[in-house]
Amino acid sequence: MNLRRHIGVAVAYFLIVAMMGILLRFYFVIDLPFNYKFLLHAHSHTALLGWIYLGLTTLIYRIFLSETQKQKLYKRIFVFTNVCILGMLVTFPFQGYALFSIIFSTLFLFASYWFAWFAMKYIPEHFKARFSWRLIKTALWYLVVSSIGPWTIGGVMATLGPESIWYKTSIYFYLHFQYNGWFILALLGVLFYILEERGVVFNPQKLKSFFLLLNFGVLFTVFLSVLWFVPPTVFYLFGLAGAVAQLLAFYELYLLLKEHFPLLKRLFIPCAFFLLKIAGSLMVLKLLMQLFSAFPYIANLAIQFKDFVIGYLHLVFLGIVITTLLAFLKYFELLRLPKSFVYLFIFSFVTTELLIFYKAVALWTGLPFFQDYFICLAVLSCLFPIAVGILFFKNLKGMSSVPL
Repeated sequence: MNLRRHIGVAVAYFLIVAMMGILLRFYFVIDLPFNYKFLLHAHSHTALLGWIYLGLTTLIYRIFLSETQKQKLYKRIFVFTNVCILGMLVTFPFQGYALFSIIFSTLFLFASYWFAWFAMKYIPEHFKARFSWRLIKTALWYLVVSSIGPWTIGGVMATLGPESIWYKTSIYFYLHFQYNGWFILALLGVLFYILEERGVVFNPQKLKSFFLLLNFGVLFTVFLSVLWFVPPTVFYLFGLAGAVAQLLAFYELYLLLKEHFPLLKRLFIPCAFFLLKIAGSLMVLKLLMQLFSAFPYIANLAIQFKDFVIGYLHLVFLGIVITTLLAFLKYFELLRLPKSFVYLFIFSFVTTELLIFYKAVALWTGLPFFQDYFICLAVLSCLFPIAVGILFFKNLKGMSSVPL
């Protein structure tokens, strides 16, 4: 089984996501004949479930499950998952949340349960005691927990309507456990696996402390996702406790990894290590933003100026999750990582993020808002599909190489 082809499919979704992103940005520049919200749903679903989800699940299979001799079952899961993703990709741009898109979205939830069951059932015995698998297993449980959000949306829309606070809360609940739980813990699991394979041994007590703080942080920062409707003060306190725990958890992680940075630098090619350094730096920024967002004044800013939230989400997905995922895919030789892609992608990410946050700060403080803002943002965003196109076509040859 050629797992490079599976990653090739994931990168194809990445390219489609980038092209849809261009259309969304140009929507504010020229008159375009599509429903903005419908395409936005397609963009977000394909990004999270087409590109990132497939990248992570392929990595997990490659590392922990490829020796199980269950290739046929994994292929069935992979095919079924792609049927669901393609269904969402085709239906969301034309109908938004409606019958067929909801059907495919629901089927995808079953696909994710199927993969989680597959991984936990067939994990080889010798991996079960590893800390890396403990992180992956917990990540898979967060994947399952996140699905509570989509399951509740149907009932909320049927009874309370999309204007209800529970509609947005369901979406934010889902996103929170996707990126703070499933994505981040899965990537940390891969990182610890790499170090374990190189013979690195960690202090068990420090690992336990990191793990408990990390999960406390994931569970309690979910309260930060509901501050938009100004809940009782106790919600702010719970959110603050979670943000502090996450900050402490990643400080513990820094102490665990500090002496092994030279090893990591040797293990990863320069481009991949560059991506990891960017992800690490932005993780610090993310943690600080979460911490400050627990205070009512900052929380209210996010409510009033949506660009703060948009910039934050792009920072997490593009700047932390995707950069780390790309570095790991390269490490396991599932992906070629051209320098031209890396530098063009990072340039586009940094410049568009600066513009997004500039708009939010300008609206907040009354700074001048230049006339051609939307044109600049759209033009700089054009670099994303160019960069991802380079990545995709450079990897076409790898898809037909020797199976892994």
